[in-house]
Amino acid sequence: MKNLITDVPGLTVGEAHDEAAATGVTAIVFDRPTVASIATLGGAPGLRDTALLEPEMTVDHVDAILLSGGSAFGLDAAGGAMAALKEKGRGFEVGPVRVPIVPQAILFDLLNGGNKEWGRMPPYWELGYQATKSSSLDVALGTAGAGYGATTATLKGGLGSASVRTASGFTIGAIVAVNAVGTATIGDGPHFWAAPYEQSNEFGGLGLPKTISEDDLRPRLKGSAQRANTVIGCIATDAMLTKAECKRLALAAHDGLARAIRPAHTPMDGDTLFAAATGFKPLDKGVMDLTELCIAAADVLARAIARGVYEAKALPFAGALPDWKARSR
Repeated sequence: MKNLITDVPGLTVGEAHDEAAATGVTAIVFDRPTVASIATLGGAPGLRDTALLEPEMTVDHVDAILLSGGSAFGLDAAGGAMAALKEKGRGFEVGPVRVPIVPQAILFDLLNGGNKEWGRMPPYWELGYQATKSSSLDVALGTAGAGYGATTATLKGGLGSASVRTASGFTIGAIVAVNAVGTATIGDGPHFWAAPYEQSNEFGGLGLPKTISEDDLRPRLKGSAQRANTVIGCIATDAMLTKAECKRLALAAHDGLARAIRPAHTPMDGDTLFAAATGFKPLDKGVMDLTELCIAAADVLARAIARGVYEAKALPFAGALPDWKARSR
């Protein structure tokens, strides 16, 4: 176990970024067509090809899931991912044609200091292509992939991942790009809201502070011009689930988002989570196994969020937000 989403058999992860533009893309690529669904609880999401993930829709498998910076510009990334998958012969069969199925969510990173004057062609199609082509079992955390340009209200955000094996033997993992309107840390201190769920000092091992004051509970928010944000991520498991069960898993995972970020699910957040089931292990105990997975999904997502902030490095621009490690020295 690497404590990464790639501990779940049946998937790889690819990442690509543009340093000058301070943005990037993360691709979760499945070895075979995979059941998935989605839950969006933020008020301002940016999504592509996600309606088909609802349980009543006809297409029942996806080839990849994409997370991207760039706000609506970033939705081009799925086109590049589709091109990379088409080269491998992947996709939904329609007669002699194959159409790769690549749902996507984007986050807002247009005000982080990077050069967004990219002219006629934003970089996201190429970033989506490169991320998908380069997918592997290794995952760079922090200032990487879709988390490259991510920020929180007080610290640099980033890409986080975590995994766990449940008591019943299921593997479940999360990957998340943390670009919150609020904070992952308590007040102005170094302690993470997700501290109760930490394993093996994966984000500093500080635990909770001795007390949490009224001031600690005061929301820290990005400036009004920047309150277009989003935490986007994917939960994956080796369980054999239906689309409806994946939907329940994605909804439950949002509890972890709310435990790790304050505030969450605001009107200008696009907080969106995918859930995917690679289908290697059946639910022998039915709803009891699903309940265990839902509990684990929330916990593992909270850990992944804290890791994304913990591992991030500040962007090299004047006025850029500090990273957790630099501020906590």
